[in-house]
Amino acid sequence: MASEISASRLSGNKTPLRRGKPAGDVSPLAFQFVLSIFAGKLIILVPTGSLAFSRPFDEDEARMHRIAEITELHARLIARWHQQPVDNHYTGFLNLVCQQLSYNYLLWHEEDIARSKDVPDSTIAQVKRAIDRYNQQRNDFIEKLDDWLTDELAQRQVTPHEGAPRNTETVGSSIDRLAILALRIYHLQEQVDRTDATAEHRASVARKLAIAHAQHQDLSQSAQELLSDILAGKKKHKTYRQLKMYNDPTLNPYLYRVAG
Repeated sequence: MASEISASRLSGNKTPLRRGKPAGDVSPLAFQFVLSIFAGKLIILVPTGSLAFSRPFDEDEARMHRIAEITELHARLIARWHQQPVDNHYTGFLNLVCQQLSYNYLLWHEEDIARSKDVPDSTIAQVKRAIDRYNQQRNDFIEKLDDWLTDELAQRQVTPHEGAPRNTETVGSSIDRLAILALRIYHLQEQVDRTDATAEHRASVARKLAIAHAQHQDLSQSAQELLSDILAGKKKHKTYRQLKMYNDPTLNPYLYRVAG
């Protein structure tokens, strides 16, 4: 309905907020904004009165505010890409999420080949170069995710509260870690489902899989709390540059000495 928006879009809380009604059982600690839909616009009022503005509501932007939707995308695409070539039909922030995941996916499988004992050295050399390339692109897209959030905060005129702390990890790096955990969970499940493996092997992997699921749940919750805090101005956001040196011919001593 045009008059209703789920609080989960920004906070992960499933309780809906309706125009003209208080948040009810939504904890002010979990959800700092009051939302209202009016004339097709999303109105966001900050309780301190320091900021009030409106802008057209964008469904793709709303998805970015719910980490659960990102983790669902991870799981769905990883399963699909094992059946068909890697693709990306998303737009906006989810396009960046999908692209970042694709580099983790390709990197994972190149790493598997690199550890094979039955391939020639020439193949290993090609694989190692692919690993370097995918790892660089993976890190580039962590920065792109954080840059998108920086731009979004500027457009929404969200400024951190005075004295707001900064997290040691960014939203982009959290999404990267969630992507890697999603890949680990998929491949651990493959091992659990093997019919040619021993019962002992499957039981051992099942224990690892349970740990991976618990870690994924913890990280998902922490990432959602971080994102909600940033959007509420309770934490500072900043893009941290990876500054990778090994692929830069002007910074890698071996590359610039050989070139010289």
